[in-house]
Amino acid sequence: MSLVITEDTMTAVLDGEVIATGTRTDSGWHVTTWPRPLDRNAAITALSLAERVITHGEDDPCVRAWRKELARG
Repeated sequence: MSLVITEDTMTAVLDGEVIATGTRTDSGWHVTTWPRPLDRNAAITALSLAERVITHGEDDPCVRAWRKELARG
């Protein structure tokens, strides 16, 4: 996976395919795979989570932990 991060956008790419994106707005980062705005670091975690779900599945311990962490924020 690669993450492309600019001042206003983030893109997660896996095997040449965009799997998730993030866009910075006044209310925070809106990531296509997360239901609410996030801060910059949490947006990076959400993009990494999208890749982890694809490569390891929903029952992966890291997937569950990262979702729990993001939900607390």
